[in-house]
Amino acid sequence: MLRILATIFAALLGLAFGSFLNVCLSRWPEGESVVKPGSHCRKCGRTLVWWENIPVLSWLALRGRCRTCKSAIHWRYPLVESVVGILFAVSAWPLIVSIDDLDLTFLGPSVIVPAVFNWILCWLLVALAALDAENLWLPDFLTIPGIAAGLVFSVLLDWVRFHFDTARRPFHVLLSRVVAALIAAALIFLIRWVYWLFRRKEGIGLGDAKLMALLAAWLGLPGALLSFFFGVILGALVAVPLVMTQRTAQAKLPLGTFLCIGGIVSALWGQQIIAAYLTWAGF
Repeated sequence: MLRILATIFAALLGLAFGSFLNVCLSRWPEGESVVKPGSHCRKCGRTLVWWENIPVLSWLALRGRCRTCKSAIHWRYPLVESVVGILFAVSAWPLIVSIDDLDLTFLGPSVIVPAVFNWILCWLLVALAALDAENLWLPDFLTIPGIAAGLVFSVLLDWVRFHFDTARRPFHVLLSRVVAALIAAALIFLIRWVYWLFRRKEGIGLGDAKLMALLAAWLGLPGALLSFFFGVILGALVAVPLVMTQRTAQAKLPLGTFLCIGGIVSALWGQQIIAAYLTWAGF
């Protein structure tokens, strides 16, 4: 029973953070405050009542339209809320299944820190994925603090996983993640430079380099490279049909969105994927 309640709590928490993220996604590109004014219709400006702010359910009840002006409410709102809610529950599940239904002492650092680690990273990646998909924008005010947060949480998580062993040296963990972030960013710079040599124009934005550094800070270099692999595959699956149908040959695809999706996969299942690959390769 406790496992079920913990899963529901994680999902509801994710829905709430997804709802707040929608506010950010609508206001950040316009340079607006995410605090004031309160939630309102982007078309007619009417302030929403409490029941119009319930994640997913309000959108369904209103049939995707403003109650006053009948303008469409973008499908991104329920999608982001649902995705964040699901990711919060899925990322917490490996921790939840390890607890005893009769043991309430599980709410310690060894459970809370990994859960918060996953939740912050997933929220951040969903935010960046949506911003890049809608605006081709990976803002520095998310990527740079995100890199710093990843470094801090990586040291804290390592400390917790080894049961607060004071003999461990956090500096080594920090240094390894800093080096990983630099290498991951250098990979994007290398691709950017090679593309410029052949095409004499920029092919990848600097925001993607900072995003790769962020992924490496949180997931380490193997996790970041796995994210890059999945991101490139997803990008190709989208780009190839567009080119083949001649819909566009010059369209700018949001590489950051694909990298973020790859990052989420790597964060949730990266260790299992890498272990399976190493076993298959005979290492």
